[in-house]
Amino acid sequence: MKVRDIMSTRVVTVELDDRLHVVKKIFDSTHFHHLLAVETDGRLYGVVSDRDLLRALSPFIGSTVETQRDAATLNKAVHQVMSRSPITLTPDATVAQAIELFLTHPVSCLPIVDAHFKPVGIVSWRDVLKAFASQMAAPPPA
Repeated sequence: MKVRDIMSTRVVTVELDDRLHVVKKIFDSTHFHHLLAVETDGRLYGVVSDRDLLRALSPFIGSTVETQRDAATLNKAVHQVMSRSPITLTPDATVAQAIELFLTHPVSCLPIVDAHFKPVGIVSWRDVLKAFASQMAAPPPA
């Protein structure tokens, strides 16, 4: 099975100089856990996870004790908190290759890129598990 068979093509990107308040708004309004950080040319440069955002923001954001300094953490740029040099695959890679990367690197998603390093999809470990589960549930060939 190829990665293209299980990848999500609904990819949300942010630019390197976008501010974390934009990232927070996207995460708060969608069910995504990863945003791909691209330069203006569309090439992939990093990944921002919901965990990266939580680590970068003050825990007092939105609370009654929030200070100006806490609110200022929302003005950090994406490039300040993203994971750089993401591990990627092409759509023609196998699911076995994706599994190997998940097992050997501490990542929870793999951006899928074209020959110009522009994102065309994303695969999470959940996508791999869903594909495996559907294969296990399928009736055996006759």
